[in-house]
Amino acid sequence: MKTIDDLSFSGKKALVRVDFNVPLDENFNITDDNRIQGAAPTIKKILADGGAVILMSHLGRPKEGPTDKYSLKHIVGHLSQVLGVDVQFANDCIGEEAIEKSASLKGGEVLLLENLRFYKEEEKGDVGFAEKLAKLGDVYVNDAFGTAHRAHASTAVVAQFFPNDRYAGYLMAAEINNAEKVMNKPERPFTAIMGGAKVSDKIQLIEALLDKVDNLIIGGGMAYTFVKARGGEIGKSLVELDKLDLANELVKKADEKGVNLVLPTDAQIADKFANDADTYNGPNDQIPADREGLDIGSESSEHFAEIISASNTLLWNGPMGVFEFDTFAKGTKAVADAVVKATERGAFSLIGGGDSAAAVSKFGMTEHVSYVSTGGGALLEYMEGKVLPGVKALED
Repeated sequence: MKTIDDLSFSGKKALVRVDFNVPLDENFNITDDNRIQGAAPTIKKILADGGAVILMSHLGRPKEGPTDKYSLKHIVGHLSQVLGVDVQFANDCIGEEAIEKSASLKGGEVLLLENLRFYKEEEKGDVGFAEKLAKLGDVYVNDAFGTAHRAHASTAVVAQFFPNDRYAGYLMAAEINNAEKVMNKPERPFTAIMGGAKVSDKIQLIEALLDKVDNLIIGGGMAYTFVKARGGEIGKSLVELDKLDLANELVKKADEKGVNLVLPTDAQIADKFANDADTYNGPNDQIPADREGLDIGSESSEHFAEIISASNTLLWNGPMGVFEFDTFAKGTKAVADAVVKATERGAFSLIGGGDSAAAVSKFGMTEHVSYVSTGGGALLEYMEGKVLPGVKALED
């Protein structure tokens, strides 16, 4: 796969797929600009070479064509500040204005196209739509790892119109390199920490990891399915009753493969799903019928931290509890602290996007781990061993 370091963009117009699907508040202010910051080095490299940049992205999930709420015009001001140039905007991604503004773009200038998903053809992977996009630039760069698992027009189809001129941006290359480092060249002991609500969301990843890891720590809501499967009382805690046999199977597989599968033994037990809930720390297999576990307990936090501290490669995907409520953030914070300490000692730590990235950000630890993925679902699928259409399009 070629990266943007393999080319001088002087005199070229680069059509760059970025992931600017950023969260906006009711006044259209960006509440988290990590994705914009992540793409900035790629854009700045092209500009520094003397190239022009035509940016394309989606925002949200517009159902019925153009919608003001999902217009990328709302991010132009902030994007201009981040890049240090006045970003131009085209109110369509393939119409006359997009064609004219792209044609007149000079080296050092940036044009942002309107939301790709205002056209249903984008998500359908329509070839004709991809061809119209392709006509706007001389070379194609994909820096949107977060959408690489989608076979959309701008991520998987447009590349065919640039047979010799398609490149991975810095973010795309870094995501792939870091995922490869963890899955194929881990320094042992290798510990994966899985959290989040459902076992069903992570089955394939867990099964893939059982062939790779030394320790598999399971926390979050999904842990209660395992606790219930072995006969524990979990009260109103999250559970997937149709996955009890699967949970027992995964425990058995881990044992057969010599993987140390670690489950929480205690929980922060609450009378309601709220920050001001009445809570106590107790065994997570003895939760009263009218209560629920909303975080791992202190004993589990200490045990998890010990294993993490002794590891040299760490993959973390999913929180240990409802970390959005401070009352139930202690377990996730304990794991984050242990990951940071291990990293400072020399371990390699990959934080797997989504809620894990949000948790690390909340605790101000983003700069203290080895790599925070922007990928979420794309990273999970890559680590499950699936072929990502957006990555394959750059390799072919």
